[in-house]
Amino acid sequence: MVARTRFDDSDCPVARSVDAIGDWWSLLIVRDAFDGSRRFGEFQRSLGVAKNILTARLRALVAGGVLESVPASDGSAYREYVLTPKGEALFPVIVALRQWGEQNFFAPGEQHSHLVDRRQGRRLRTLEVRSADGRRLAPDDTIVHKVSPTDPSRIASADSPL
Repeated sequence: MVARTRFDDSDCPVARSVDAIGDWWSLLIVRDAFDGSRRFGEFQRSLGVAKNILTARLRALVAGGVLESVPASDGSAYREYVLTPKGEALFPVIVALRQWGEQNFFAPGEQHSHLVDRRQGRRLRTLEVRSADGRRLAPDDTIVHKVSPTDPSRIASADSPL
């Protein structure tokens, strides 16, 4: 078996994010948690994933602080999985993936689920990346400032007790 490449110590925020939630089962579990799934059986029925895979993904999401395992809300002996603040912060990511999928993987007029604003009952606007002054940005309008392996601030932060 090939060892999994880990990115949890990468300088790149995208790499670290993919390390935490980058496989499809994890993202679909998070999607289902936003849709109200809380129990193992609910995730398993919705996703049709093998129990051993679901168990491993749920453990990883709990270990990564995306989900929390809590006593069942009905007082039974079961456990439930709820999104943590870190998990709830994935909402724009899930919305962006949904909108990208709607735009790129469905034929015009093809039926699919819709995410709507509960209060207004209307579909959401397409997410946009905006500058600090409000301008809409395209990929060519941005640049990544990478840190150098010898950057003193990088070394100091790695040694910092906080």
